[in-house]
Amino acid sequence: MTQNDKAATPALTRLGVVLTDRGSKYAVSGAPVTSRAEVDAVLAALKEDRAYAKATHNTWAAMLPTGALKADDGESGAGMVILRMMEREEIADHVIIVTRWYGGKKLGGDRFRRVQDAVRAYLEGR
Repeated sequence: MTQNDKAATPALTRLGVVLTDRGSKYAVSGAPVTSRAEVDAVLAALKEDRAYAKATHNTWAAMLPTGALKADDGESGAGMVILRMMEREEIADHVIIVTRWYGGKKLGGDRFRRVQDAVRAYLEGR
């Protein structure tokens, strides 16, 4: 296996903007993954799109053969929300990314409900 084969990006599914709340827009994406390197490749592929690269937050969680990983990307607690939903649905070998473009108004606890709504949309669409 060559270095390029190792870094091959898994198929990325983007649902785009699935909801808005007080100006904030939420999108959801995901891909099958089995390693941290594949998670990083998926995130890099997503951010090749300038809109996603400039998003306020790209929070994510992944269930890998070696265990669970998550990242909040400044949206404190959002990675855990995604991870818990993945655990409940028994989703393995996958990463789910919720992207938020901040709309100028704080959402408080509603931001977690919007993350859940985005993950639900992804689970229903896959």
